[in-house]
Amino acid sequence: MAEITFYGVRGSTPCACDSVARYGGNTSCVVVTSEDHDPVVLDLGTGLRFYGLDQPFDQPFRGTALLTHLHWDHVQGIPFFSPLLVEGASLDVYGPPQEVESLEDSIRRFIKPPYFPVSVDELPGEINFHEAPIGSFEVPGVQIEAAWVPHVGPTLGYRITTGGVSIAYVSDHQQPAPASTDVDEAVLDLCAEVDVLIHDAQFDDLEFSMRSDWGHCTVDYAVEVAAQAGARTLVLFHHDPAHTDLRIDELLVGARRLGDSRGVEQVIAASEGLTLKLEAPSVADSTRGLGRRRSAPQAATGT
Repeated sequence: MAEITFYGVRGSTPCACDSVARYGGNTSCVVVTSEDHDPVVLDLGTGLRFYGLDQPFDQPFRGTALLTHLHWDHVQGIPFFSPLLVEGASLDVYGPPQEVESLEDSIRRFIKPPYFPVSVDELPGEINFHEAPIGSFEVPGVQIEAAWVPHVGPTLGYRITTGGVSIAYVSDHQQPAPASTDVDEAVLDLCAEVDVLIHDAQFDDLEFSMRSDWGHCTVDYAVEVAAQAGARTLVLFHHDPAHTDLRIDELLVGARRLGDSRGVEQVIAASEGLTLKLEAPSVADSTRGLGRRRSAPQAATGT
């Protein structure tokens, strides 16, 4: 069995106000866990801080992080990850090759003065940087596939296979045009028949018409990707910071209706504290142990 836990579900910038409290306001951070391997962390946004608070301090943390890209909302949590303040901790960070400098140099450049008071080397724990190979690679106990995803700047999507279940993570995905149903072949291959697809769902149709070159997509396009790929469960992710809890509820209703018509078995909206328990071949959905299926996410707990 594997578990997916959401610690940050927003895009672009963190937000904190009563109107977003139920789904949460932290930026991208999702953690895949299993008894068979160390944690796999998908993106290192501000939700990473809250994941760190869940970790025991009586043993050094060891895990793998898969970065989709280096936009601020996906990396801002790195220096606030408390396990890295413990000697002996180790985090292997995989991310896309950059156009000018290495992945490591790019990250080191913004985690240092004057942008941040300390540098990477001053953190007691160790961060090991790896440029992710395009295609398949392994970390202990986990099969990973990386593919280029249309966005702004070098951006990867990932597919994780563990314990007989598959998870695709496409956090930021440029929709080609309004009402388009064209999906990049590399993205479809990455997501083909996965148990869970976590996908960009930042805009509604009107918002996309005004921001069509911002690197994101509509909720309907997320359903389109899931339908074409044959994904079993679609998780709407990377919520716009302007979308209140009530607005996400509304978008979820429409996405479920469209998903039903397109053969997507389950559509849910990511919220902080949501845990999906996957046991091949079925997917069980719970929030911190409270079982539910195809229901609107409850208030975030545990983070």
